Amino acid sequence: MGRKKSQSKNSKIRHLITKLNPKSPVSEQFRTVRTNIQYASVDSELKTILVTSSGPEEGKSSSAANLAVVYAQQGKKVLLVDADMRKPTVHYTFRLDNLTGLSNLLVGDSSIQQAVNETDVENLDVISCGPIPPNPSELLGSKKMEQMINEASMTYDIILFDTPPVLAVTDAQILANLSDGSLLVVRSKQTEYETAQKALEVLQSAQAKLLGSILNDVEKKKNNYYYYYGVN
Repeated sequence: MGRKKSQSKNSKIRHLITKLNPKSPVSEQFRTVRTNIQYASVDSELKTILVTSSGPEEGKSSSAANLAVVYAQQGKKVLLVDADMRKPTVHYTFRLDNLTGLSNLLVGDSSIQQAVNETDVENLDVISCGPIPPNPSELLGSKKMEQMINEASMTYDIILFDTPPVLAVTDAQILANLSDGSLLVVRSKQTEYETAQKALEVLQSAQAKLLGSILNDVEKKKNNYYYYYGVN
C-alpha cells in the first residue's frame, strides 16, 4: 500500500528541463519563446501573461513552469501563479505544500506575502492554488483578483498564470481579460486544428491579446530529441 502511494505521488512530480538541463535543445527553445514574446510586445509593457490550452494533457502547466524559469534565469523577478483551481499542479512541480495559496488570498484568509513561496530557482516565486474552492470562476473574476495583480505588479517584472483549458471552463477567459497577453499551448498529433481554432476564437471573444502559440511535443528524430517549443 505504501509503495502504491509513493508511486502515485512520484507520477505527479514534474521535472523542469530548463532548471535541470539549461543547455538542452528544449531549454533553448523556451528561451526562443521568451525572446519572441519580448518582440511581440515591443510597443507595450508586458507584465502579466496567461498560459492556457484548448483541452487537457497538452502541456500548458509544464510550459508555464519552464517559461517562468527561463525568465528568472534572465534576471527578471518572476511570479508563477497556479490559477488552475480545478486541477492544480504547480505545487507538485516545485515540491511545495498546497495549504495556503491563491484561493486563500482571494477569499481574504491570507495576504500575498503569506501566499508566496520562494523556490530554489533564483528570482522565481510561486503562488500555488491553495485548497480547491467550489467557485473558481467567481474568485478569478473578483475585485480581489484585480487587487492581487496590481499588488504583485509592484514587486515582480513578470507574472505568469497557469489556467485551466480554455474550452473546458470560463476561468481562462476571465483572466485573459485581466492579463497583458495570452499564450495557447497545443500538442502535436493530439490537438485538432478545429479545436485550436475554437480556443483562439474564445480567447478573442474575451478580448485577450494573443501573443502566440507554443507547439509542444514535435518529434525531431534527426537531432535526437523529442520535444520542440516555439511561438507561432
